[in-house]
Amino acid sequence: MILNLPYLVPRVVRHFMPEGLTRFLLLRSIIIRPGLETTAPQTAANRYNEILKSRGDSLKDKRVLVFGYGGRFDLGIGLLEAGAEHVVLCDKYAPPDDAHNAMLLSKYDSVLFLDGGRTRPRPERMTLLQADIRDIRSSPEFPPVDLVVSSSVYEHLDDVDGITRSLASLTKPGGLHIHYVDLRDHFFKYPFEMLSYSETIWRSWLNPTSNHNRFRLWDYRRAFEKYFEKIEIQILERDETAFEKARPRIRSEFVSGNLQDDSVTLILVIASRPRN
Repeated sequence: MILNLPYLVPRVVRHFMPEGLTRFLLLRSIIIRPGLETTAPQTAANRYNEILKSRGDSLKDKRVLVFGYGGRFDLGIGLLEAGAEHVVLCDKYAPPDDAHNAMLLSKYDSVLFLDGGRTRPRPERMTLLQADIRDIRSSPEFPPVDLVVSSSVYEHLDDVDGITRSLASLTKPGGLHIHYVDLRDHFFKYPFEMLSYSETIWRSWLNPTSNHNRFRLWDYRRAFEKYFEKIEIQILERDETAFEKARPRIRSEFVSGNLQDDSVTLILVIASRPRN
């Protein structure tokens, strides 16, 4: 096997990079690219609302959970401005980005306030949840939500099944999930290169600190079908040329034999909860 050193060297560095440095680079878009919620939060809020509108619905009066919000309050504010009643910002790994959020205070003082020198959401409008979603249960203090959204989060989960089960359990009957999932290797120059390595090598040497689970289209379909009454998976992008180029090196467990499925790089999952 010919080693792809332009891929392997940065991947090994990324694997062993301290998490504090990783987050520093991520928030400043240095080397590591942040997701849409960080770079264009209003665009992210609008596209969730557009999906609802296409289904004859809207954000109006909804309780929304943003799964993996990244530490910045902009998206939550955007969802509130679009009509949401309450927003829950959940991220186990990303604490609030205090420097960025402080810049929002003067413009959004109806949503934010100063608490001990730090900008925080007013609890009647937004809830901060820096916890493992698998530990959260519906209660009067944490009522179920109408809508769960995420973007480029699911591919980083280390327990897709357990987290999907928990998110489903926190959703009202008839509620909706909207998840954008990026199936590419996040060293984007090589979108399928991560599929060339065994689980042992990937976990020990190459997997980034943000974790990349290497799930394929059929893995996500199976996970959502297990906990939701109805799911719709839209293929937003595929790259057949790149897949065919990488195909000789890709391990068999990542190949279905259907090029249309194997070459998928970006999906939109829309899932609805069973009605009681």
